[in-house]
Amino acid sequence: MAGESATPAPLQPGTWGQPGHQAAPWSGVFAEAWSRAFTGTAPLPPGIGTLPAGPLVDYLVDAAQRSVLFIDLMRRRGNEQQDITSRPMATVLSFDHDVLVSGRALPRPINYFLSRIVPPPGAKVDPDKRPVVVVDPRAGQGPGIGGFKTQSEIGEALANGHPVYFIGFSAQPEPGQTFLDVVEGQVSFFERIVAMHPDAPRPFAIGNCQAGYQTLMVAMLRPDLFGPCMVAGSPMSYWQGVHGKNPMRYSGGLLGGSWLTALVSDLGRGKFDGTWLILNFDSLNPANWLWGKQYDLYAAVDTEAQRYLGFEKWWGDFITLNGDEIQFLVDELFIGDGLTRNEMRSSDGTVFDLRNIASPLIVFTSLGDNISPPPQTLGWILDLYKDVDAIHAEGRTIVYCLNQTVGHLAIFVSAKVGAKEDEEMVRLMDLIDCLPPGLYELVISPASEEEVKAGGHPWHSRFEARSLEDIRAFGRNSVEDDRAFAAVRRVSEINLSLYRTFLQPAVRALANPHMAELLFATNPLRLSYSLFADSNPFMKPVAKAAAEVTAARKPVPPDNPFLAVQKLWSDQISAGLDAFRDLRDRAVEQAFFGIYGSPVLQGMLGLNLDEKVRELPPTSPQKRAFLTQKMAEFRDRVDEGGFNEALVRSVLFVIAADRQLDERCAAALKETCLRLTQLSISDFKSLVRRQFYILLLEGIAAVEAIATLVPDGAARQSLLNDAAAVAGANGTLTIGEQQNIEKLAEVLGVAAPHSPAPVLPADTHRSAPSTLQIAPAGA
Repeated sequence: MAGESATPAPLQPGTWGQPGHQAAPWSGVFAEAWSRAFTGTAPLPPGIGTLPAGPLVDYLVDAAQRSVLFIDLMRRRGNEQQDITSRPMATVLSFDHDVLVSGRALPRPINYFLSRIVPPPGAKVDPDKRPVVVVDPRAGQGPGIGGFKTQSEIGEALANGHPVYFIGFSAQPEPGQTFLDVVEGQVSFFERIVAMHPDAPRPFAIGNCQAGYQTLMVAMLRPDLFGPCMVAGSPMSYWQGVHGKNPMRYSGGLLGGSWLTALVSDLGRGKFDGTWLILNFDSLNPANWLWGKQYDLYAAVDTEAQRYLGFEKWWGDFITLNGDEIQFLVDELFIGDGLTRNEMRSSDGTVFDLRNIASPLIVFTSLGDNISPPPQTLGWILDLYKDVDAIHAEGRTIVYCLNQTVGHLAIFVSAKVGAKEDEEMVRLMDLIDCLPPGLYELVISPASEEEVKAGGHPWHSRFEARSLEDIRAFGRNSVEDDRAFAAVRRVSEINLSLYRTFLQPAVRALANPHMAELLFATNPLRLSYSLFADSNPFMKPVAKAAAEVTAARKPVPPDNPFLAVQKLWSDQISAGLDAFRDLRDRAVEQAFFGIYGSPVLQGMLGLNLDEKVRELPPTSPQKRAFLTQKMAEFRDRVDEGGFNEALVRSVLFVIAADRQLDERCAAALKETCLRLTQLSISDFKSLVRRQFYILLLEGIAAVEAIATLVPDGAARQSLLNDAAAVAGANGTLTIGEQQNIEKLAEVLGVAAPHSPAPVLPADTHRSAPSTLQIAPAGA
């Protein structure tokens, strides 16, 4: 009858609570109940009718539907995780690739491989361009994150026409494989790349996270195989940090050192489950791990599915390491902090010394990174050099690029990072290779809308000279802090020795393959995937329910008031978890310094209060003698050379008026010199370095000697015009640059060019005091 509620159709094969109801298999009733309740009809018990329309009912239906779709995504996520972990050679690369070299064929087999990235259709690659090599981190997950998206390190290198290579790894290590085997084995990979491109500059190597310091260690052994080396989010000074932030550096101490690593490896029958490393990362931010990531997916389940599954495919691709590998990393790097103190040696006794790398080092770091914060990614500069003059004397070029916000993972996976920092560092690699020795910050700023609309590049990049005080400003341990970490190191050594003496034999005797497999399978993070997969019989009805919900999906409009209540409720949960995290982190820090900062404990460990626990690595007498000899040679060559040497020296003198080298100016410098001198990048780089040292050592005397290098008046005028044009290649000159041009004109006895570019006031462009200053402007 009109106005009466329709009686909802019964559930099949009967209706719950009705006479004559026949029991049905639970899964069938479950599936039909879900499909009836969450397809928008929302039937109520017989006699009550259907729910009336309204914001609350609309929200309840939407929320119920989103719940089904969310659980189905968890199911698909679990299936995806089981699929990729069942394929030991799987990667998440979005690019086709051909394996060129397998590490299993090396004298000391390793589970790494070298692949050539196959350019996608339409991409043009020049084999004579500098090769780009991307090395992915083996820190818990499988490989491929460096080419996870089109806008990525690999994607940007291909877009710029470079041949690209990828160093990845399989899920299982080779028997007996050690960390040093991996480092030394990868030398053969770079030898193969160099042999394939004999006429190209040396490769540009990119190491992400753990692969950063690993790749640098390869370069320390064979610096002749490498061009610029970029490390992204890679910690190297493991003790460093500031109080109140990033407490992960305290975990080794509060766990009593590395004995627990040995225990876990022994229980795994010599294998360490990389899932524990991921769990450590997740626990740093419980609000995101336990709630936020899931809530964000639930709240936008209609649009976030593919992005979420794409990321989880990599995040859940768990791998294993040999126990000896992870033990070496924990003992020698994370707790021992031996990398930048030159305390680590290769299998043949070669000291791993970052100062051996002759090519420019590029560090990409972020203030939002709680795994590898700037004090750890940049602190090695303070570990190795006492001032910028020491960097100059070593002939080293160090460039860092700082992102203000992104977290650790975004450094590798963010499309925004790929379209900005990755793009710029790949585009500028040849310019960076030609920079004079020193410490620089790569500052990237957006171009104006007018420039972009006119077809210009979307970013402006400049290299601003920095001092060690700029690095120290990111945070640095006090002497007392270093002594506390030194105490951790000694406690770790003692505890590990006690474990190996008294417990390890019993643990290894009790451990068996079945126990090891059970421990791997019941890892909490693994369970968060496997419990939702189709291998769990309770998940079987979910796929059908999700299909029906999708067909009848009724999302509520964004202005539904109950969505705001839902968001408020979620924010309160996140705030509560954040408060717990902050309380926990404060307690962790206080406990750490309360224990290891104790003079009593330090005295028991033999740490004399007057003992220096962290000193700069020494420079050998041979190296000091070599540097002294090279400086004498540079001073003797002030008057040697011709137009080429004069041009480079003149340009360096002009741009030394400021703390930055604009990338357009650098490009013009390189292109002009190559056009005038027909030099290769390698020869041009050597020429720049020689002239830079001569200016650095002799100052204004080196500038005055330019007239000797170019005695002809017409050639002098051409020289000055070219130098002014290069310095003003970015369309502007600063007051300091203009003054240095006029000084150069006076030295050469020619007329200064008339307004080669607009002159900006000193306070609007590059006006900070200069550490590149070779001679005062106008001296």
